Amino acid sequence: MSFKRLDAEDFVVSSDSITSTLWSTDTPTITEFYTSSIQEAGSSGDFYLSVYQTASSNTNAAVQFDIAYADAGGSGSTAYNPSVPANTPSKTIYGQYRSLILEDENANFFFGTDTNVITGSNFWVLSLERARYKESLFPGSLNLHLSGSSGIIKLTDNSNAVSVNTFLGTSRVYQLVSGSNGTPISGGGYVAGSGSYGLVFPELGTILLNPYAINESIGVTADRTVGLANGTNNSTLFTSISASAANNSLGFTLNSQETITSDYVFVRARNSEFNYTENPTFISGSTGEVIYTDFINNPQTYITTVGMYNDSNELLAVAKLSRPLIKDFTKETLVRVKLDF
Repeated sequence: MSFKRLDAEDFVVSSDSITSTLWSTDTPTITEFYTSSIQEAGSSGDFYLSVYQTASSNTNAAVQFDIAYADAGGSGSTAYNPSVPANTPSKTIYGQYRSLILEDENANFFFGTDTNVITGSNFWVLSLERARYKESLFPGSLNLHLSGSSGIIKLTDNSNAVSVNTFLGTSRVYQLVSGSNGTPISGGGYVAGSGSYGLVFPELGTILLNPYAINESIGVTADRTVGLANGTNNSTLFTSISASAANNSLGFTLNSQETITSDYVFVRARNSEFNYTENPTFISGSTGEVIYTDFINNPQTYITTVGMYNDSNELLAVAKLSRPLIKDFTKETLVRVKLDF
């Protein structure tokens, strides 16, 4: 075993942005939507509705995203305790996302920008299953169809219409607008008096939908009745999403994105280096001399492994060569080690 200290020029860092399909079907668009009656009737059904790409009884079934309803005042769901009517699952969901996104329990959500803004005191949530996306949702790939009594709308993020990223709290956000592939329709894709259709948070894998704008466009509204059966509003949005696919083959398109950072390490073995070995079969244990005289002036070794050590001589990483490389005084070797993280 021989050691050599690496120099600064031996390291090169590279970053690549990788885009891939998000759904477990390995396709950009999912056109079939299913729920589980067991999950819906269980304790979690009071808070969210899980959506699958196939029947939940199928062995290949996997959650693609969850639907939840949030209301700042607690309307649209049933109280945990009748003595405290405002303490409901919808209020819990609202507080959860306010803490997660706004990072301020006194702050409010707003749908839209400039003068066309509405306060988001209630909204639907599409929470993408964490296993479905890697680092973030891919801006510009979102195409969501919703169906209602007044027709169908196609929604996307407005990533192609903005030149500077905006944030809510520390989370990057785009407006959910009428349009396709990250480009709003003429006029910005907002609804007059109701703001945008929602907010898209790529790093959080979360989409908030504005019930007022959706109701204005296609007649699908959130029921804010006090004491409403839990899960009712979740089912309303699910029906809107699934109906557009069932009746018009219009699905939900979305991709994921991640940045792969690679550290390339160039390990150089010059002609005068690494030509001898500490292998006991090479050196005589009693005299310390080279056993085979042919190796005195013309030694040969075979490089099979590259180990990365720190200054404390602790092994941090190991790179195995696909085949041994012969080394002698007439040869130089350059091994490129790639570390992905």
